[in-house]
Amino acid sequence: MTADDLNPVDMIRPRRTLTGISAILLPFDEAGEVDDAALEAHIRRTAAAGLVPAVNMDTGFVNLIDDATKGRVLATTQRVMEGRSFCAGAFCADEPGAGWNPDEYLRQMDFIQQHGGTPVIFQSYGLTGQDPAEIIAAYEQLAAACDRFIAFELTKDLLPFGATYDLQTYRALMEIPQCVGAKHSSFRREPEWQRLQLRDEVRPDFKVFTGNDLAIDMVMYGSDYLLGLSTFGPDYFARRDAYWAAGDPRFYELNDALQYLGTFTFRHPGPAYKHSAAQFLKLRGMINSERTCPGSPTRPESDIPVLDQIRGRLDSLLAE
Repeated sequence: MTADDLNPVDMIRPRRTLTGISAILLPFDEAGEVDDAALEAHIRRTAAAGLVPAVNMDTGFVNLIDDATKGRVLATTQRVMEGRSFCAGAFCADEPGAGWNPDEYLRQMDFIQQHGGTPVIFQSYGLTGQDPAEIIAAYEQLAAACDRFIAFELTKDLLPFGATYDLQTYRALMEIPQCVGAKHSSFRREPEWQRLQLRDEVRPDFKVFTGNDLAIDMVMYGSDYLLGLSTFGPDYFARRDAYWAAGDPRFYELNDALQYLGTFTFRHPGPAYKHSAAQFLKLRGMINSERTCPGSPTRPESDIPVLDQIRGRLDSLLAE
């Protein structure tokens, strides 16, 4: 499949019900501690909006927090969701040159499943450093230990061990029954369009979750989403999604405003979007502090007036 095979205009799928998964920001208080009450409230508002919460993701500082904190987050999510679906990141911390470490992945997956969550398999040096056949064998090994999981392709702009698989490898990933979908975060449209075409040919029930916060209109072409941007405003995204399902032209203006928010907050350095999210949620009165996890990059205070202007625009669109 090449670029010549793509005709994105013909791929547009109007009036489609979207599956939205929102990567939850882990809030911190002014003392630099996890704000459990703010976390619980944010999970509740995300679920109330109709989005599936995803905790311990990049937005939840999964690469920076310890197992005890991950456990607290999972326990809070399990209590709030009361048996409803949620996702959580299975992250294996390793170093360049490390070998494949299935034991750590299986431990993380088991921890997530004990709390009722669906694992999202983060990449690692040990996973992506293998050849394609070994990568698929690794996913098959993990699949044997669960009923369902979500895979994850990640750009190196966000984490250095990320990789985008070739289409043959992606096809083999889709053929693993327990893999119900995959988040695609290359931040490029063309490879995601290719994955959508391949999905339609090979496994129509497979979910291609866009992770492209710079092109959130990928849902128009058949993607669903697992985004960090949606943590800024689950209510905004829920309204946008409802407009698309209804064929309401207000989808476009709301999507444009959300894309402006994404373009501004996901600018270089990309990982600082988490501080942008904290700034924005504080402006909305949804958390008490814009502090983020120690070791995470930050944005300047001069961003706040811009964020407040965007917030006003989004609120006005919701009021229409």
